[in-house]
Amino acid sequence: MTQKIKFGTDGWRAYIAEDYTFDNCRRCAQGFASYLVKQGKTGERVVIGYDKRFHSENFAAAATEVLAANGFMVSLTKEATPTPVISYAVVDKNAVGAINITASHNPPSDNGFKVRDATGGAIDPAGLLEIEALIPDEMSDVKRVSLQEAIADGNVEIFDASINYIEHLKNLIDLEPIRKAGLRVVVDSMWGNGAGWFTRLLSGDKTEIIEIHNQRNPSFPEMKRPEPIPPNVNVGLKRTVEVDGDVLIIMDGDADRCGIGDENGNFLNQLQVMALLTLYMLEIRKERGAIVKTLSTTTMLNKLGKIYDVPVYETGVGFKYVAPKFTETNALIGGEESGGYAFRGNVPERDGILANLYMLDFMVKTGMKPSQLLKHLFDIVGPHYYDRIDTAFKGDTDKKKKHILKNQPTTLGGLKVIGLDTTDGFKFNLEDGGWMLIRFSGTEPIIRVYTETTHPECVQEILNDGLKVAGIE
Repeated sequence: MTQKIKFGTDGWRAYIAEDYTFDNCRRCAQGFASYLVKQGKTGERVVIGYDKRFHSENFAAAATEVLAANGFMVSLTKEATPTPVISYAVVDKNAVGAINITASHNPPSDNGFKVRDATGGAIDPAGLLEIEALIPDEMSDVKRVSLQEAIADGNVEIFDASINYIEHLKNLIDLEPIRKAGLRVVVDSMWGNGAGWFTRLLSGDKTEIIEIHNQRNPSFPEMKRPEPIPPNVNVGLKRTVEVDGDVLIIMDGDADRCGIGDENGNFLNQLQVMALLTLYMLEIRKERGAIVKTLSTTTMLNKLGKIYDVPVYETGVGFKYVAPKFTETNALIGGEESGGYAFRGNVPERDGILANLYMLDFMVKTGMKPSQLLKHLFDIVGPHYYDRIDTAFKGDTDKKKKHILKNQPTTLGGLKVIGLDTTDGFKFNLEDGGWMLIRFSGTEPIIRVYTETTHPECVQEILNDGLKVAGIE
């Protein structure tokens, strides 16, 4: 029986060769093409890009053949290209959408298929469901023309997406002060698409760029996966101390997510980084506008919203929820717990390159190192402490959800539970303004338990209690 393909939080991801095959990739491409045809977009342009995973360039070529056969003009990136650069190319080329062959932070065994709309942002949940429904069951229903023929006919162009993106960056941030600052910046691109970018952007003056994991290696040595959180970042943190670096900046495999390590080799978690980037926009750049956050990210944003008198909107997890709200509100910043942040003036997409540049600019403008910036943030909103546990899960999801509802706690880690939010998972709000969230991943067979609290001694107790509530001992 033909495999039914389901789009999760951010597209479709699957095990290479078992489920993620050339034929299934072509089926997805046909579903997207049919979706665009229904919208009356036949003959318009679609951007297609890819990452450095196993065979990504060939999967991208397969998708290109399908879109071209369906009557679309295709701009195919000439090399592995960061996701935010692909998204910007959609707007730059006045395209109607994009396909991106990437599994982002997943293990090396996987590859993926992301789609984007005309804004360069994630397609909303209703649109994803429509694309799913249009994915044909049989390959006989997939249109296809050879890549060479499509190029010869002028229906496919191979292009360099970096040039215009870099020009666009210059409208968002002045790179010269960062180049002149004399910083020693360690860059971990996690064997992915961010390799070489900061050397290209910031070299030529006093600031020194030291890159690690900047070659193509789809097995991702020295890390479990190209996800910018511990333990995957531990080699980079150690290297930063060894070379007396001022900061470690990290990008995940497709460079749409950001991670930060301080000058002492300590990791700044994703909630701290989003709060810092928000503070930078409000305090240093003096900009004002809405903050859009997923329910799994920090309440420090709510506190900053009150202090600076800007609205804060909360969404479900994933940029398929963040991007539409970000666009609707012309938000200042939008982000999620996974380390993905979008900014006004850019496309409504996570951008690990721009996020890291803004962090460097924050350091330059204040003269502070990352540990000092974090202290500055905590002086304003108070200390907040976060952690999460990911556990493999292959059981009956509905049964597990019923179990959680049946076993609602009155306390977690000794703190009183004051409410439950079931917008996306099970978020138990705590008396100190913190929370504990139990949620099933939309991209992997994993159940996640997260917490944020103002009581550092309660973090592990809350997580352990959360595992019990979820029926995981």
